[in-house]
Amino acid sequence: MVKYQVYGVGNALLDMEFSVSVELLENLKIDKGVMTLIDQNQEQEMVARLSHLPCKKSSGGSAANTLVAFSQFGGSGFYSCKVANDESGHFFLKDLKASGLDTNLDIETLENGTTGKCLVFVTPDADRTMNSFLGITSEIAPSDLLPEAILGSEYLYLEGYLTASETGLSTILKAKEIARSGNIQIAFSLSDPNMVEYFYPAITEVIAGGIDLIFANEEESFKLAKTHSLSESVNYLKSVSRNFALTLGSRGSLVYYDGELIEIQPLQVTAIDTVGAGDMYAGAFLHGLTHGMSAQKSGELASLAAARIVSQYGPRLAKEDVQSLLVDF
Repeated sequence: MVKYQVYGVGNALLDMEFSVSVELLENLKIDKGVMTLIDQNQEQEMVARLSHLPCKKSSGGSAANTLVAFSQFGGSGFYSCKVANDESGHFFLKDLKASGLDTNLDIETLENGTTGKCLVFVTPDADRTMNSFLGITSEIAPSDLLPEAILGSEYLYLEGYLTASETGLSTILKAKEIARSGNIQIAFSLSDPNMVEYFYPAITEVIAGGIDLIFANEEESFKLAKTHSLSESVNYLKSVSRNFALTLGSRGSLVYYDGELIEIQPLQVTAIDTVGAGDMYAGAFLHGLTHGMSAQKSGELASLAAARIVSQYGPRLAKEDVQSLLVDF
């Protein structure tokens, strides 16, 4: 019996968002536009140097943002992750529950350690740059999964960021194995160009044997297919996934579903902050698929939701704003 429409697994990170200049990124020697893994000393040093700037905090991580958006649309979701028994971990758990998600986390059994952080830098061109300290989430393990919840779901949703640790990769592969045993559909987000480039063997190991639905942006698809040609990356994605959603920024997106390639037209907006755009797109698209919408309509809803999220600061919308997007669907 289906209890959840989507079961997600991902790195749990406290998002700390700063609006900065390109010059400040250069002074901090931070690679612009991608996600870079840092250690705890680097994270603490950066936070100290940025202490004069306003900081917006929220529980996050890619898959968490997708599952929260999915829940806000009205979907039933479960999220597996790992946080520590610290202030950030308690905040994260409380936020998940407030978002309507079920989780493996229990405040009585949280382990000692440090909850992961993601320093998000937004520049005036609306680009987002991330520096992530994984903390205890690097220790996520198959024991953090609930097999019965996976088998009671329509989709298993996995994020590529998990491949940055050996235990994260083993957790993905175990979750995938459980899902396959129950014919549960598997969705996988490539997450970030750096993840595909630097953890390519792990990413391809996850994809091996086929995926039901891949989420990627154009640059991620180029890294995966080892090409700079959109047509070649599209053909490669067709060869490794039954379906996919490929976002193209201001040029809209391409949805490949049941053998049909569908062009989703872009919406004209002034982008302020692209943080969370891909996560919102995935959450909206999954909502559409699990609530009787066609792939075309699911893509249009996802495009609308992503356009709305880039028009504001932060990776999430208020629940009432998310619900308002469904009026014409």
